[in-house]
Amino acid sequence: MAIFATSDLHLGHDRQFVWKVRGFNSIQEMNDKYVERWNSVVSADDDVYCLGDLMLGDPSNIEYIKKLNGKIHIVYGNHDTNNRRKMYAELPNVVEVSWAIMLDYRKYHFFMTHFPCLTGNLKKESLHQVTCNLFGHTHQTTNFYNDLPFMYHVGVDSHNGYPVSLDAIIEQMKAKVQECRSYLDEDETPPIESKHPDFPARLALKQILEEHGATIRCDKCVYNVWSCGQNPTDCHEYHRDPPDGGYWRGRTPWRGRGESSVDGVS
Repeated sequence: MAIFATSDLHLGHDRQFVWKVRGFNSIQEMNDKYVERWNSVVSADDDVYCLGDLMLGDPSNIEYIKKLNGKIHIVYGNHDTNNRRKMYAELPNVVEVSWAIMLDYRKYHFFMTHFPCLTGNLKKESLHQVTCNLFGHTHQTTNFYNDLPFMYHVGVDSHNGYPVSLDAIIEQMKAKVQECRSYLDEDETPPIESKHPDFPARLALKQILEEHGATIRCDKCVYNVWSCGQNPTDCHEYHRDPPDGGYWRGRTPWRGRGESSVDGVS
């Protein structure tokens, strides 16, 4: 038996900024490919933790989830409405639904959430002492949140649509710890190089809060703490998706700044 994690499949979410940006020709192609890729690595006895936004759109899209292998544990995402949560709980292959899940695996502690959460300080703790956060939501194409080795993105956008095993995550985290040790020296704090929220978070969160003010927060931003350098009320990066709620980003995280977005939204 193996344990996997994934998130943000958005099965049935028929918007071009979802399936077209991911390289598919239609929502149907995306749905079929993601089910195929899931089942190619997950067997019936495996556990899969899906950290939010598994499906959207018409309730009939629940049929795609019924085709997925494994015992599925679902953490609710921002698109998971009350009706969807009820449908998830009734599925025979869904064994757990929750707002967050704690899991001890090997000697590591995992806190699984939809949104990224800062859970430790690598300058003071080793990887097996810190609580490692597995998260989704950001749709980033990199595995680590701002380069922090204990914050790992499991979403399909950074794993080519495949669930990723916890064993693989642990090995990647251990390698990232060794990489980070070189610049997280106890006697030296790296300078802040950019106010853009995509800058490497080897820069301690404490520095960000001190520079921008700990009380300034933005409910639109997937980065939680306002660190983009602009007034949150003037933010044009995020837009409302009325049918499902939540915000999506006009310039999606997997495109560079300044590039035009799908459907003419910028």
